[in-house]
Amino acid sequence: MSPDRPAMPVSPPRWIDAQGPRLRLEAHFGDRVVSCFAERPGSLYGLLAETVRRNGGGEALVCGDTRFTYAVLAEAVARLAAALAAEGVKAGDRVGLLIGNRTEFVTTLFALARLGAVAVPMGLRLQTPEIAHVLNDCGASLLIHEADLADRLPAPAEVPGLSRRWTVGGEAAGAQTLDSIAATHSDAPPPPVAEVGEEDTAVILYTSGTTGRPKGAMLTHLGIVHSSLVYEYCMQLTQADRSLAAVPLSHVTGLIANITCTVRAGGALIIMPAFKAADFLALAARERMTQSVMVPAMYNLCLLQPDFDSYDLSAWRIGGYGGAPMPTPTIERLAARCPSLQLINAYGSTETTSPSTIMPPRFTPTHGHSVGIAAPGVDLIVVDEAGRELPRGETGEIWIRGPHVVKGYWNNPSATAAGFTAGFWHSGDIGSVDADGFVQVLDRMKDMINRGGYKVFTAEVETVLVACPGIVECAVVAVPCPVLGERVHAFVVTEGDKPTAEAIRAWCAARLSDYKVPETLTLQAEPLPRNANGKVMKRVLREQLPAA
Repeated sequence: MSPDRPAMPVSPPRWIDAQGPRLRLEAHFGDRVVSCFAERPGSLYGLLAETVRRNGGGEALVCGDTRFTYAVLAEAVARLAAALAAEGVKAGDRVGLLIGNRTEFVTTLFALARLGAVAVPMGLRLQTPEIAHVLNDCGASLLIHEADLADRLPAPAEVPGLSRRWTVGGEAAGAQTLDSIAATHSDAPPPPVAEVGEEDTAVILYTSGTTGRPKGAMLTHLGIVHSSLVYEYCMQLTQADRSLAAVPLSHVTGLIANITCTVRAGGALIIMPAFKAADFLALAARERMTQSVMVPAMYNLCLLQPDFDSYDLSAWRIGGYGGAPMPTPTIERLAARCPSLQLINAYGSTETTSPSTIMPPRFTPTHGHSVGIAAPGVDLIVVDEAGRELPRGETGEIWIRGPHVVKGYWNNPSATAAGFTAGFWHSGDIGSVDADGFVQVLDRMKDMINRGGYKVFTAEVETVLVACPGIVECAVVAVPCPVLGERVHAFVVTEGDKPTAEAIRAWCAARLSDYKVPETLTLQAEPLPRNANGKVMKRVLREQLPAA
């Protein structure tokens, strides 16, 4: 055995044994047969309802000075559902949520689920054109948004289907506040819990594709429930656990790995408005955090705090991470300074409702090259360009099937047909599975950049850049970064009234989320290198990065 390869386990690891929860094959979504937990709640709202019955007095939410028990949370959800119903929101309606990390995100999510309506969360970094696309594509008639983002919203003429907008966190011209809506209907009786099917869409999350046009992944009640049970089982979460949400709740990780899995376990969700390492450590110590799910860069930033050792983090037992590899030195430093902390790598995406693989924590120190083994209920294969399964150890595209895989993309049958085959989602990631079942992700879709866990598709950035006056052509590539993993770099060919680097970044900032804006640029007059087919050779450009 090569000295640089970790020792293999004596027997292949697996998540479910004879004592674990029972899985069974079930037919779902037409032609799919998937392995599901036999015992499970029937819906997203059912996760909350079951926990209220068994742990109504337990602490559910902590956000600033606000503290809810599960019984109080359920009452707040019922009151909000009554107000939404009184305002005409009904089953199947799509409601846009441009809401940050606050209690209203959680209460609105479950209130919509109680009505059978569909939540459409959006990241706070979206810019006006991106917000307009999401609202128009999903057909939202209502938008609930942060008051201080009112100036970023598209004009009414750009979103003709949006008839109402309500604010949280303050007031904005032309909008009512969510609190005033709830107060107006304070006497309205709670509506009955809607009867939804497990295959019904509960949440639509928009994710960029290789064309740069965001697609709405339809997360089902079944997928959300299944993924919540996966995290509960694999992380051994209980009512005693306290999860600190430091990633955006509007992303699939915050939505599933923080909100719904914590509700399923009956533990407490501690909400942090925005991640800052010093504030995270202080809050984690004060609230006796037991579980976190973050990208490796966030753990690194915590370790860089000079007073790290002054915080009592003895309750911290689970450190979930994903989106990028965890550097071995980071694993070693965390082990030395937080000996009770178990690091658990998880690999997934919006299309898989979060986890598809999870690393058993006992293997994290020896299998840092791997993202873990297939999670319960997950079929994961590696295929060649013709869609034929490859033998263990060989490299190809990762395809994933299971009850957690979304049923398709909203209002986009062509993208659904291209991205799914008999229930397997084509991940676009290149990887392998070894003889013991450990999955390794070797590369991502060729042009994707991973900036601290945020995925940036270069085609989307290039489309914005080339529309800037004075830019003839451009190419976007990743530049390595020791903290964030990768940053965005653009090669730009200009002519005529040439824009400055500052002007180009300002142009992008008005049209793209901030993490997509190129941080460094190479401005040049000579054309970009192309192959015989006229395609830009980004490999050549990457080789120029050190000089750039």
